[in-house]
Amino acid sequence: MNTTAPAAMSPAAPPLIAPSLTTRWRRLKRRLEPHAPIIVVSLLLTALLTALLWPRIFIMVQAGEAGVLWSRFAGTQIDEIYTEGLNIISPLDEMTIYEVRNQVATHSLDVLSREGLTLTLDLAIRYRPEYDLLGMLHERVGPEYLTRVVVPQTESVLRKGLGNASAEDIYTNANGLLTQTLVQAIEEIDRNFVTVEDIIIRRIELPEKVATAIENKIVQQQLLQSYAYRRKTAEQEAQRKRIEAAGIRDYQKIVDNSLDERLLRHQGITATQTLAASDNRKTVIIGAGDGVPVILDASTGSLAAPDAKNAEPVPTSSVTNAPSQSTEPVTQDVSSAPRQTGYQ
Repeated sequence: MNTTAPAAMSPAAPPLIAPSLTTRWRRLKRRLEPHAPIIVVSLLLTALLTALLWPRIFIMVQAGEAGVLWSRFAGTQIDEIYTEGLNIISPLDEMTIYEVRNQVATHSLDVLSREGLTLTLDLAIRYRPEYDLLGMLHERVGPEYLTRVVVPQTESVLRKGLGNASAEDIYTNANGLLTQTLVQAIEEIDRNFVTVEDIIIRRIELPEKVATAIENKIVQQQLLQSYAYRRKTAEQEAQRKRIEAAGIRDYQKIVDNSLDERLLRHQGITATQTLAASDNRKTVIIGAGDGVPVILDASTGSLAAPDAKNAEPVPTSSVTNAPSQSTEPVTQDVSSAPRQTGYQ
């Protein structure tokens, strides 16, 4: 019986173990050691370029500003406006920052009038770029739009509009001459992607003698208007007085035509009734004389007519010595007896 010896058992293969981080770092270090100078120089150059190009890469847009980008390969980006905050762009491109708030520019210019006189106008221009058209403004005009558009256009329109006017018309703004010219200047500037809020004339300077003559003329015109107004007032007052006098005259005519003895008697009776109803102590004599009542004031002992305001008091002695009439008067003490009015 053939027997064979069992085959020798081969040893098992060791398991695979992942290298540790330290091992990896050592391997990487061994590979990079020959290239270490090149790597160091590259890192230094990268850091240097980053420090140099930092302002061109990281652009900060402040409040009240907006940016327009010019690309080296695509040109001005008129459809995109960079708003406030941090913006990152390629160092090959350029960004221009515009202030979009309202701004004020002062300017002085000389204008020749129709007579050849030189007038100096001091202006204050309030302007701002149109936000939505900022790219067009950057492409067509540029950041110097104040000196390229706003000021030259204002000077051009003012010189054309005021060149055919007299110095007096300009100085006094006759018929709104200055106002119309400034409106035209604003409209012309608005066509160049800039909005002008207002153009204010701060001062108009004329030769001293001309300015004095114009001011004196204006003063005399105002005085003349004042005299005309006073004359018109006096004429209206005279007309009022004429109308009032005519009314008084017509009233007197009507009264003269309507007065008769019966009306006077009736007025006397009415006055007697009014006085008899008062609280004062008096004696009323009815039917004395021509029928007009005579009133004796008990406190003074004098006689008074019904209209005591216009008639002078008559002493009592003169009444007692007066001749007797055919009709005997009736005396009634209104302080003690019941009040009666009218003839008895």
